[in-house]
Amino acid sequence: MNLNSRLFDCLGYQLDKFPKPDMLNAKIDGQWTAFSTRDVKEAVDSLSAGLLALGISGNDMTVEKQDKVALISRNCPEWLILDMACQQVGALLCPIYPTTNINELEFIFNDAGVKMAFISGDDILAKVDNIKSRVPTLEKIYSFDELPGAVHWKNISSLSTPEYVAKLELVKKSIQPEHCATIIYTSGTTGFPKGVMLSHRNIVSNVINSCDSFPFEEKVAWRSLSFLPLNHIFERMVSYIYMRSGISIFYAESLDSIAENLKEVKPQLFCTVPRLLEKVYEKIMAKGTELTGVKRKLFDWAIDLGNGYDNLKSKGLAYDLKLAIANKLIFSKWREALGNNIELIITGGAACQVRLIRLFTAARIPIYEGYGPTENSPVISVNCKYKGGTKFGTVGPVLKGQEVKLEPDGEICVKGPSVMMGYYKRPELTAETIIDGWLHTGDIGIFEDGQYLKITDRKKELFKTSGGKYVAPQPIENKMKESPFVEQMMVVGAEEKFVGALIVPSIPNLKEWMRQKNLPFVTREDAVNNPEVLQLYKELVDSFNRFFNHVEQIKRFELLPDEWTIESGELTPTLKLKRKVIMEKYKAVYDRIYRH
Repeated sequence: MNLNSRLFDCLGYQLDKFPKPDMLNAKIDGQWTAFSTRDVKEAVDSLSAGLLALGISGNDMTVEKQDKVALISRNCPEWLILDMACQQVGALLCPIYPTTNINELEFIFNDAGVKMAFISGDDILAKVDNIKSRVPTLEKIYSFDELPGAVHWKNISSLSTPEYVAKLELVKKSIQPEHCATIIYTSGTTGFPKGVMLSHRNIVSNVINSCDSFPFEEKVAWRSLSFLPLNHIFERMVSYIYMRSGISIFYAESLDSIAENLKEVKPQLFCTVPRLLEKVYEKIMAKGTELTGVKRKLFDWAIDLGNGYDNLKSKGLAYDLKLAIANKLIFSKWREALGNNIELIITGGAACQVRLIRLFTAARIPIYEGYGPTENSPVISVNCKYKGGTKFGTVGPVLKGQEVKLEPDGEICVKGPSVMMGYYKRPELTAETIIDGWLHTGDIGIFEDGQYLKITDRKKELFKTSGGKYVAPQPIENKMKESPFVEQMMVVGAEEKFVGALIVPSIPNLKEWMRQKNLPFVTREDAVNNPEVLQLYKELVDSFNRFFNHVEQIKRFELLPDEWTIESGELTPTLKLKRKVIMEKYKAVYDRIYRH
């Protein structure tokens, strides 16, 4: 595979170099079922021929004329099979988050001009049925499951004939690396979704440069667990890395089954977002607090040792020896919970707390944080496995094959083969975002030690107080979330006299604290209004304020009883805060901070 490959060439590459008996794996009727490289190749080719029989194609291969196919499904082998089948016939896959609301769904279908939709599950079928009468281009809905009211996707493969198989070979030869491979609608934290057009070369270059930089060697005995949504470019691009490296992919049944699936699959690696790592950490710490006597002392000793770990500086033989003992007695149990085989975890999508990366890496569960937007296919930088390739608290060195420059205001700009073709039907927005070949990310950063990129904030999230001072909310939020009592947090105060905060407490930890203080826990609402609880959080906020300058310090806050979720609308599918939505939803709470 080289930079002149198309994405679907990954499949041929694996078949030629190391055909696998278990390329893709899913749980079917309670049993893990394997699909070999040959099975997948045959499924992709017969589906491609069937799509051609139905008249789905790239037409003249201009983005406007390429047929658009929507895909709304949980992760499964069928997902990647459809992805590659669309690529082989020149159609554009438009993957959409299963959690997307009806209004956004209708907007995306009409904006893209979706001709065919593939879904899984009754709930998603109901959503698509709801909008189909308002989407004139939509001709047919197919399902990966046997569902009443939808045609099963295998019906398409049955249309494959020798004539269409021969036609497919000609169509494949005509597809060039610079042709568009997919349109990904980014949900964004503001406004309507934007369709990011990515070519084969965009994504293939990110796959190859990631493999070379990290590096990802051929690991045909390795298994990965896949649970981040495939419609996010990160997990999808990584799937092609797995293909190229010979790593088997196992699809988790759901987010709730990850713990169980880790023990069954015993993977060597997986990709995640910080929120899920935080949940794992919280569970470990909660179990630690239940220990007593010698066991508790050992646990606390191991945590203290791990918190002092530095991957770039030796702490001497005595420290190494103690850490080896902590690994044998305490951290080995953490590794067991992850299947006992983990070699590495890659995290992205939002800032990961440094103490988590430090502690897990000390526990021989190395976490590598990376960074990049959909518009760059996506990776711009990543902490790497080679010696000196990782610095905690940064997103690592810049990926090979890309240039990064920082604007005078610190905005990160990237140039290279992974930069998108543009936003679909939005030339004015494309021109604002890509200037002289440089993609302006909207993220603010610095370089540490001249080589490790560190994200300090989102340009759009910086705000000014009424005194004219700039405040970056993310570093404050990330620091305060180090407290076991803070589940989520949003810093506020644009055009106000001082900085305030909306805080969602960690209810399990708060409950335990209240139990120890003999305070009754009746409801969440009662708890967040309890004077002693409010005093606890006041002292907590004061203890963290010392890390920030006077302007950034939180003067007033409000506790909220309910956690923010994707379903309730406050988080994007990649678990970023939708600040505008939160501000609208909690306007009365905000007013209590500033108007009372």
